Amino acid sequence: EVQLVESGGGLVQAGGSLRLSCEASGFAFDEYAIAWYRQAPGKEREGVSCISNKDGSTYYEDPVKGRFTISSDNAKNTVYLQMNSLKPEDTAVYFCAATYWGRRPRISSDVWVYGMDYWGKGTLVTVSS
Repeated sequence: EVQLVESGGGLVQAGGSLRLSCEASGFAFDEYAIAWYRQAPGKEREGVSCISNKDGSTYYEDPVKGRFTISSDNAKNTVYLQMNSLKPEDTAVYFCAATYWGRRPRISSDVWVYGMDYWGKGTLVTVSS
């Protein structure tokens, strides 16, 4: 059974930090890219960051660039999202998702055009002002 389980969400003050985890099971982790999406109240889901477990390449959307860091521990089948300098506008449910990467090139802004094969159920991040 394929599973993506997010954890690490919570309530934090603006300027604080959180580290989200996405633990994967049931598929060939090394062959996939893992993405973090978020959905704020009343807004559409948006991609935040992505990492290829094939070559370690990463991509960040502008709103989080320089503040968030994505990393992967292939031995633990887990991807992390370290979120620093959090802002109230980062408040959202954060989802991790997996897409088979195969022979695709390094991660770039094109990652969001690929459909995600698997999704987690999300973890809520609330940043107070």
